[in-house]
Amino acid sequence: MSKKFAFYLGFFGLLLVAFYLMLFWGTDMWRKKLPVINEVKDFAFVNQLGDTITNRDVEGKVNVVEFFFTTCKGICPKMNTNMVKIAEKFAHEEDFVILSHSVDPERDSVGRMKVYADSLKADPKKWMFLTGSKEKLYEAARKSYNLDDLNNAGLPINEQFVHTQLFALVDKAGKVRGIYDGLNKKELAKLNDDIELLLKERYNGPRFVNGIFQNNPN
Repeated sequence: MSKKFAFYLGFFGLLLVAFYLMLFWGTDMWRKKLPVINEVKDFAFVNQLGDTITNRDVEGKVNVVEFFFTTCKGICPKMNTNMVKIAEKFAHEEDFVILSHSVDPERDSVGRMKVYADSLKADPKKWMFLTGSKEKLYEAARKSYNLDDLNNAGLPINEQFVHTQLFALVDKAGKVRGIYDGLNKKELAKLNDDIELLLKERYNGPRFVNGIFQNNPN
């Protein structure tokens, strides 16, 4: 191979690399991707301030999701001790929230959730403690976040009880991208890393608004 040919081969190789850099620069196509596990269904729950929180309120934000109950003396305090650390780490991230759902809404009134949230010094704009009907809460745990087995829905609702130490990670588009053991240090470290990954992902807004296709090139 002549030096001249080798020079041109290297030159065109550099041009090709530069072309692909220009093509994908400004997108997140080159970033590491987490798999999509599920898509969060529409929801409407009440937070610790008595305000109704829906999908629209967390749209464009990365969510960490858990299910717990305020009177729990076992795994829940440990889970929320770990969740406090996550809340502190990402306190200044505008596009990040934590959603903690009660699995015992008969006892966990708005007032009780407020007392519990305050005991953790939770910022209600960044860490929302949600309650509502048991049916809807359990449906969210199973059908949206994959945090409980669907087969457990076979019993009458008053005989059901969800008790899980798992956290779900949801991206800005409302898609579940990871499930983690909220009591496992290695999995919590991975959760922190994955939150940072999702915060860097671009979000162009919902594809459909009021049934109309939205084309947002930005």
